[in-house]
Amino acid sequence: MMKKNILIVDDSALMRRLLCDIINSDSIFQATDVCRDGLEAYDKLKKTAYDAVILDVNMPRMDGLELLEKLQQEDIKAAVIMVSTLTVKDADVTIRAMELGAIDFVTKPCNIIEAKGDEFKGSLLRVLKAVVKSDNVRDLLAANAKPAEKPAPVKVSQVPKTTAGKGKNKLIALACSTGGPKALQSVIPYLPENMDAPMVLVQHMPVGFTKSMAERLNEVSKVIVKEAEDGEVLKKGCVYIAPGGKHMEVQKKPDGTHSIRLNDEAPIGGLRPCANVTYESLRSSGYDEIVCVVLTGMGSDGTGGILSLKQKKEIYVISQDAQSSVVYGMPKAIAEAGVVDEVVPLTEVAQTIIKNVGVQ
Repeated sequence: MMKKNILIVDDSALMRRLLCDIINSDSIFQATDVCRDGLEAYDKLKKTAYDAVILDVNMPRMDGLELLEKLQQEDIKAAVIMVSTLTVKDADVTIRAMELGAIDFVTKPCNIIEAKGDEFKGSLLRVLKAVVKSDNVRDLLAANAKPAEKPAPVKVSQVPKTTAGKGKNKLIALACSTGGPKALQSVIPYLPENMDAPMVLVQHMPVGFTKSMAERLNEVSKVIVKEAEDGEVLKKGCVYIAPGGKHMEVQKKPDGTHSIRLNDEAPIGGLRPCANVTYESLRSSGYDEIVCVVLTGMGSDGTGGILSLKQKKEIYVISQDAQSSVVYGMPKAIAEAGVVDEVVPLTEVAQTIIKNVGVQ
């Protein structure tokens, strides 16, 4: 079998060495080419196609973002995974990088001991395998290079207020992972501000990154998007994103409203937030119907929780189709579980949600 060829771009010689060692330790990959900055990488990517690129955020001469912008302008396709530190500034840059076409990111270890540890190695190889294995990444990159066709904004006239279940108290619960930050850019900005339900959203990410993502989505959306806070009451037309490093539950209050409850319980299958926790918590909620949405991501988080929720509540399940998913893991798992009501391409997710919850 031909080994998958990985390009490493980092201004630290030590980090380049470490990344090479990690990648070469796995028999399916080889990392023979390394670059010290975006300019060197740009020259290489013009001439050579790689199966994936590991790209540092901060570099002299040309940083990660500038390189992504250049690749986009010149229609050079590359499956890029960012390596980012856990600073607020890097979180902002990483979210922007994913809008520019980077597929995912791994957080950079704080020190050499962590860098040589199993956790960093495991997360890097896991993301790399998901990206390289996905048949879709290539096609999506080809499609992405052209300005994506904007999904048609939902025309409120298409949504008769009555069909969406008059007087029903509804909630939208969305889960996504790898490829999610980019995918959400094609969903959240297309929801109307008078959407007749709140949305809770779980995107697998570390602390800090969810706040950057929420702020960025809020800037470009009609609905209010925020990182969820413990105790806040859910309001229609608002999207609440589970903070990295916390599980998010929805709790019914004595007055009939619902509030967010965050907890620090152990990660589940390495995930915190975990979408299953959020879906499970909705079993005892007062919502008449819950619209469950599963977008791109590796693994199967969300499926167990949705199956459990279905025993107690009326649910309507929307999953992203295989063609438009960066990694067809989570949407595939829920589709195979046999509970999906509609499978739609990414550009139709927003209108499918609104068709089901209506507008106020």
